Amino acid sequence: MNLLLDTHAWLWFALGDSQLSGVAKAEILDPSNVKFISPVSYWEISIKIRLGKYVLANPYKQFMEQAIAGNGFQYLHISTDHTELVTTLPFPHGDNHRDPFDRMLISQAIVERMTIVSNDGKLSAYGVPIIW
Repeated sequence: MNLLLDTHAWLWFALGDSQLSGVAKAEILDPSNVKFISPVSYWEISIKIRLGKYVLANPYKQFMEQAIAGNGFQYLHISTDHTELVTTLPFPHGDNHRDPFDRMLISQAIVERMTIVSNDGKLSAYGVPIIW
């Protein structure tokens, strides 16, 4: 199975945080699954760091390299197919779900037929398979 990790799931896995569910952790550790990280996630983290909402214990680049490649994750680069879907993706929650990071992850998962690893219940409204 191809898994696309939501930002929090990826961070919690990389940091060994107990907030990551046992099911999510088991699927991430399963060697038969291919795990992907979107640039959306490390972009989101960089913005939060700049705004003072998040602090890393290690330098940013060092942390990112270890958290992605060091864990054997693949990069899922953003394509025009992904961004095209964003232009028509509905707002099933109205104004309550306009998060551009989530919308790109949803679009990527739909286009690439991936399962998202996330505890964000709003994502299920898009018909994307979710593991948590």
